[in-house]
Amino acid sequence: MKTCSIAIDGPSGAGKSTLAKALAARLGFLYVDTGAIYRTVGLYVARQGGDCAKEEDVLPCLETIQIAMAYGEDGLQHMVLNGEDVTADIRRNEVSRYASQVSPIPGVRAFLLEMQRAMAREHNVIMDGRDIGTVVLPDADVKIFLTASVEARAARRHKELVEKGQEISLEQVKEEIIQRDYADTHRAAAPLKQAVDAVVADTSHLDLEESLALLETIVKERLNR
Repeated sequence: MKTCSIAIDGPSGAGKSTLAKALAARLGFLYVDTGAIYRTVGLYVARQGGDCAKEEDVLPCLETIQIAMAYGEDGLQHMVLNGEDVTADIRRNEVSRYASQVSPIPGVRAFLLEMQRAMAREHNVIMDGRDIGTVVLPDADVKIFLTASVEARAARRHKELVEKGQEISLEQVKEEIIQRDYADTHRAAAPLKQAVDAVVADTSHLDLEESLALLETIVKERLNR
């Protein structure tokens, strides 16, 4: 039976994970958060005392890392690192930086590519990340480039972090998003860019429900062509 895949790409803080997760639940698809996979790699390298920006530190870690994805009773994707559920740990703010540092390394991307593609072959999936529609699933049935202004993304991310008890200023969050945007769009391996056949969804002035409705409309229009 042919499976269906939906690729959602976009910059940091655009709401990809939140919206993709909600859309998957609404459509009955499996949600795959690829950013969480890179976060898990970054967390492991950091725990081993390595520099996530140095290929010579990162690549040896791939020989001993074991990454698994599990879906609990809550219906959410849980990341399991060498048998430990690290779902909460990978959401710490510093792990965002680790993920941004390991993700440009070609060896890391090659290591994780088949894991992601296998899930799309076996399930109806909604997958979000930076290069899903351009590299991971270039033949996805629907491609969406989800974006929002830097100000909107910083405000959303700051609210999320504060609600989790992290002390950080809005200005610091904004600066980190600007830095990550630059890193993601200028990296040599699979830089963040809009696929030529992707539909742009700008949610700068939309709330969660409005954004979700926009994505659902795009998906249904594309699938019904």
